Amino acid sequence: MRLLIRAYDLLVAAMALVAALTLVWLMVAVVASVAMRNLGMQPFAWLFTSTEYGLLYMTMLGAPWLVRERGHVHIELVTAALPGRARRFVSRAIAALCVLVCAILAWYGLELFLTNIERNDYDVRAYFYPRWLLTITFPISFSVMAIEFARFVAGAELLHSGEAGIHE
Repeated sequence: MRLLIRAYDLLVAAMALVAALTLVWLMVAVVASVAMRNLGMQPFAWLFTSTEYGLLYMTMLGAPWLVRERGHVHIELVTAALPGRARRFVSRAIAALCVLVCAILAWYGLELFLTNIERNDYDVRAYFYPRWLLTITFPISFSVMAIEFARFVAGAELLHSGEAGIHE
């Protein structure tokens, strides 16, 4: 079991690393594109397309790590006003709702991914890019996010700290 947990933790870390590297690529691509335009050159078509793909990959692959670290945006005004027992209940209920939403999105993402493979869909702009390479991120990321939210449902830690305001 420890090996499985370790492999899962490495998966979440690897997804976050790919998201971080994608962010670096986005910075390089945007700077290169702007520099080329300012020099009177036409930026490469693939440069723009790769930034669009990068935004999707960065968002989807980085989201599970953000859930784990509680780095997503949420407001704790209500949970901060609740007494301890009620706060724990509300926090776990919200996390359970998030598990349900992520599971539904993972399911539909899997259907979309399988449809793209079945139809042999391509995104045709600067180059032919198999659409399934884009949509594979949906079932993977939403499934991992469902697991991460489930850890807040059943684990010792809560999704909400119960402290309103900025605490960093």
